[in-house]
Order: sequence, then C-alpha cells, then structure tokens
Amino acid sequence: MLGNNIKELRKSKRMTQKDLAEVMNVSQQTIGAWETERAVPGADTLNDLADYFGVTTDYLLGRPEEKKEKDSNSVDLADKKALLTYQGIPLSDEDREIIIRLMRGGQE
Repeated sequence: MLGNNIKELRKSKRMTQKDLAEVMNVSQQTIGAWETERAVPGADTLNDLADYFGVTTDYLLGRPEEKKEKDSNSVDLADKKALLTYQGIPLSDEDREIIIRLMRGGQE
C-alpha cells in the first residue's frame, strides 16, 4: 500500500524516481525500494514525503483519513468517579448498580 501510494503520488506530479530522490536527498534505488516495498522510509522521511505531496502520513500508509473518536458524552456507569445525574439529581451507587443490572438483562 505505502509503496503504491508513493508511486502514484510521484507519477501524479510527473516526476521520475530520480526527481523524487533528489527532492528527498536519497538515491534513486531507495525510491525504487520504497515503491516495491523492499524498504520502508523512516518516520521523519515519511513525514517529509507527506508534506511534499500535501497528504497525511495516514494517507501514505493506506489508513482511513478519519479518526474514530470516543464520544465525549459517553460515560462508563461502572466508573465510580464519574458524576452521573438524572434530571439534575446525582445517582447513588445503588442506582448505578440497578441500571447496570437492567442493561445486562436482569442477570447478575
């Protein structure tokens, strides 16, 4: 995936492997090794490639662009430190346990 992405980005700029090698300060053989995935650029070089082509490192690596973030409104009922309320009234530990049992289908 990485090698193909580097190759496609290079071609989209109508660059040869030699051209990209000069920009990245590496040998043409190194570019060829990246594109055929016989070698992998280091983290700094990966960042430089992403910056040069105007893409993210995730794009180069073939990862989804969007990160799935935890819902900021999500709270774990079992977390005793989390302040949980119902209509502004804090839930007691007993109330939490009842809700947890109900969510488990009444099983304990």
